[in-house]
Amino acid sequence: MSSDIQERIDAGLDWSLLRSFLAIARSGSLSAAARRTGISQPTLGRHVAALEAQTGLALFTRARSGLSLTAAGAALVPHAAAMAEAAARLSLAAEGRSAAIAGTVRITASRIVSQFLLPPMLARLRREEPGIEIELVPSDTTENLLFREADIALRMFRPEQLDIVTSHVADLAMGLYAAKDYLDRAGRPETREALLRLDFVGFDRSDAIIRLFRAFGIERRREDFPLRCDDQIVYWNLVRAGLGVGGMQRSIGDAEPLVERIGLLDLPALPVWIAAPAALRSSPRLRRVWDHLADGFRSLPAPDS
Repeated sequence: MSSDIQERIDAGLDWSLLRSFLAIARSGSLSAAARRTGISQPTLGRHVAALEAQTGLALFTRARSGLSLTAAGAALVPHAAAMAEAAARLSLAAEGRSAAIAGTVRITASRIVSQFLLPPMLARLRREEPGIEIELVPSDTTENLLFREADIALRMFRPEQLDIVTSHVADLAMGLYAAKDYLDRAGRPETREALLRLDFVGFDRSDAIIRLFRAFGIERRREDFPLRCDDQIVYWNLVRAGLGVGGMQRSIGDAEPLVERIGLLDLPALPVWIAAPAALRSSPRLRRVWDHLADGFRSLPAPDS
């Protein structure tokens, strides 16, 4: 089957059809693929029908959960993925040689960073470089830079994807916070023991807070947190609403009038890494945005400030 499919590809298949097929295969449904690609569901459906007509193969079967690959469709995926990688590398190489500073840069960052930290940085960039258009993708998942899901990624860990240029641009100071009205009710702790008697907002599926407590020599279970949420923006709003103590970047927490910082535990700093495909790093437009973001994060409060 594989050699037969390769012969059909070599005979000349429309790359746009294969690209739509691959997006659906990776997403599992037309709706998810439409969100991922920006192509409408009807167009994606027509692309699949056209590809099936060209190849003479049934590529998907409908299931309750979405679309499932047939055996022939599964055999086509690695060939389509190889073509996607080649096309992406060609696009990156061409973009990297572009001398124009005007154009679009797609940035991905965590939802917290996208909501609280990036807007003023991007506002300054737009004033200074009105020819640069920005597409911002708030996401707590890892975006694929090679396939141009983003041009620049800001992450709190070092990206390890191949062919990616990375730079450690900042260590953000962290703090513990609680709403002023919560502390009015529960009392403002003056010792670490008093702090630990307060309610803490925890995470749901993530064990990050449990591991953080353990690093301080404090054992906690998931059940010890009366309210738990993994969404970082909702988590912060729960702290702001007075549901307990929680951690936040000091540049965000210190600017919030509803909360107070509690200085009885020194939280580890949060590293910030910036990353881009190696081929794009030579683009003047990308370099301008890269440098602007790096400078913006370096200006935020450092752990020892």
